[in-house]
Amino acid sequence: MDAACLENRLTGEEKSKFERDGFLIIEDAIPPERVSALTLVVDGLYETYLAENGLGSGERMNLTDFVGRDDEFLALLDWPVTFSKVWGILGWNIQLYHSHLIVTPPEPPDKRSYSGRLGWHQDSGRLNMELDATPRPRVSLKVGYFLTDTTRPDRGNFHIVPGSHLKNRLDLPDGGASDPPGTTPVLAPAGSAVFFDRRLWHAAGRNHSDVTRKVLFYGYSYRWLRPRDNMTVAHCMGRCDPVQRQLLGESTGGMGYTSPTDADVPLKGWIREHAGEEAVAP
Repeated sequence: MDAACLENRLTGEEKSKFERDGFLIIEDAIPPERVSALTLVVDGLYETYLAENGLGSGERMNLTDFVGRDDEFLALLDWPVTFSKVWGILGWNIQLYHSHLIVTPPEPPDKRSYSGRLGWHQDSGRLNMELDATPRPRVSLKVGYFLTDTTRPDRGNFHIVPGSHLKNRLDLPDGGASDPPGTTPVLAPAGSAVFFDRRLWHAAGRNHSDVTRKVLFYGYSYRWLRPRDNMTVAHCMGRCDPVQRQLLGESTGGMGYTSPTDADVPLKGWIREHAGEEAVAP
């Protein structure tokens, strides 16, 4: 793993902000040349998606399990600018359990007058019904890499209610015509990484601009959580290092997910070697 991770570890200020607000924005996480390379791959996948599904241009794409489709995506798995912040929040017993690529073209002009409530939700499906606690445990987080400039609030922006990750329910105005108090569009430049707690109430905004929004979401969780994706990554394992293989689901066996040995979690050993014993506790 790239030792540059150590230069980008989670700071105390970042940790406090994430715990308080449920999200964190890191601008310039990906350099422009990498954004361009990723955009080329995404554009190719989008054209294939439209053709395979008999769709015309301008349709939205939600593509999960994308990380094994190209080495450009694989490189972000343990990206040195962001990954140490992931394990700074969740610890070392982690995996990639979900990847989600979203392309949001501009809406047709005749649909831009609609202003009903956005689709507010927390991530992880039935976890939010079957975990009995207030607030529910974090369990996972996502990192969204924005390939498109969304510094204007009309570009299909990611919308959040800061601090709502500590609430099991979101108070929604009656009638369905307006969004909850505190609704905030995330204004993220191209190349930004947006971290957010899976419990954060969030929604996709409407794209009333002339720009197609493109975002890559990487979901990290504890290794004992079953993946949300098929994790079509077996073909990648041979060219991955031990930490990457951990993140892609490798284990010595079933017990290795809940009671891991050092062989199951090479990330733990890497952190101990490079950052010291105190960085791996507990």
